[in-house]
Amino acid sequence: MSLINTEVKPFKVTAFQNGKFFEVTEASLKGKWSVVVFYPADFTFVCPTELEDLADNYDTFKSLGVEVYGASTDTHFAHKAWHDTSEAIKKVKFPLIGDPTGALTRNFDVMIEEEGLALRGTFLINPEGLIKLCEIHDNSIGRDAKELLRKVRAAQYVASHPGEVCPAKWKEGAATLKPSLDLVGKI
Repeated sequence: MSLINTEVKPFKVTAFQNGKFFEVTEASLKGKWSVVVFYPADFTFVCPTELEDLADNYDTFKSLGVEVYGASTDTHFAHKAWHDTSEAIKKVKFPLIGDPTGALTRNFDVMIEEEGLALRGTFLINPEGLIKLCEIHDNSIGRDAKELLRKVRAAQYVASHPGEVCPAKWKEGAATLKPSLDLVGKI
């Protein structure tokens, strides 16, 4: 069953952000747009490139009213140690969620049980706590923050413009579609 349009399941985890540890729950994701980006593990290869790319675009996410959360099955202590030792991860200003029990990772159906690691899962959650985007990659395939930003903008647009949809490659300011019988077979 797809997670699209389902409500985020209850969870409670500890995150590291800006030198502090704090609790994050499903309630933390409500009231604003949120992106949760699961990655396999700290101190690895592709993961720091993705998190650095998100960090480089974090101000844009924030300007759209979106909070970004990185999440792995590492502890919040490991996140701090990685932040303190990696030039790429020092750029990260968004919360890094520790999920050593794997409960959150399982809630989002991205746990690799035999490894105890997460797949590269990306989830966009609307202010009501509903999952509006779900992408899961093989762990050898890195993601692009700019493409995620395009999808965030599209999701926010259709949320504020009922009855309209965004076609492929839609960018902010471009034409949208209004599904109707008149369009059938004419696109």
